[in-house]
Amino acid sequence: MADQTHVLFVEDDDVIREATQLALERDGFVVTAMPDGLSGLEAFRADRPDIALLDVMVPGLDGVSLCRRIRDESTVPVIMLSARADSIDVVLGLEAGADDYVTKPFDGAVLVARIRAVLRRFGHAGGPDRGEAESSASGGVLTFGDLEIDTEGMEVRRAGQPVALTPTEMRLLLEFSSAPGTVLSRDKLLERVWDYGWGGDTRVVDVHVQRLRTKIGQDRIETVRGFGYKLKA
Repeated sequence: MADQTHVLFVEDDDVIREATQLALERDGFVVTAMPDGLSGLEAFRADRPDIALLDVMVPGLDGVSLCRRIRDESTVPVIMLSARADSIDVVLGLEAGADDYVTKPFDGAVLVARIRAVLRRFGHAGGPDRGEAESSASGGVLTFGDLEIDTEGMEVRRAGQPVALTPTEMRLLLEFSSAPGTVLSRDKLLERVWDYGWGGDTRVVDVHVQRLRTKIGQDRIETVRGFGYKLKA
């Protein structure tokens, strides 16, 4: 996977940028590294990378704003990099459309593992592979009120109108739709959607659920306090 993957890396710290670029290239990634948000946006538009790694605090156009600009144009996966596990940094990045985040300083192996985890779930038209889709959702079109989910075509409609979902949002919706009425814990969703084999930050789940609600209806996904979320059957 990695030997064909083009990474856009936006980081203003010269030492971190150069060291991380070398580490990623040793793992077989092709890396375009930029020192600020404006040059990062230009590189994104010119190169159309497979994934973007964006530091939150970069000059010119900060990482959160750059993520929003990228998300306006593409569903390419985005991982935010933050120097601190600050709630504001994390939530702003996720609300801007990022799929995951990594806190600096980070171990190179951990960063590569997170990149590969994101790419795995983006590798099949934004959803699980066909075998997973058929076994979990039985194929065809699922209907929940005015919401229609085409599990084979990976398309969603609400009241007959197409709903644009990122691949992460689509995978999240497929998990809910495969077990309507069943409560899914945040940890279980981290494991199934984000491919976390270890404990992760459940804020990633909460923000993505909220983003999904704005697109498919606020009351379609119910919060079960102390347990998780469920799709109303």
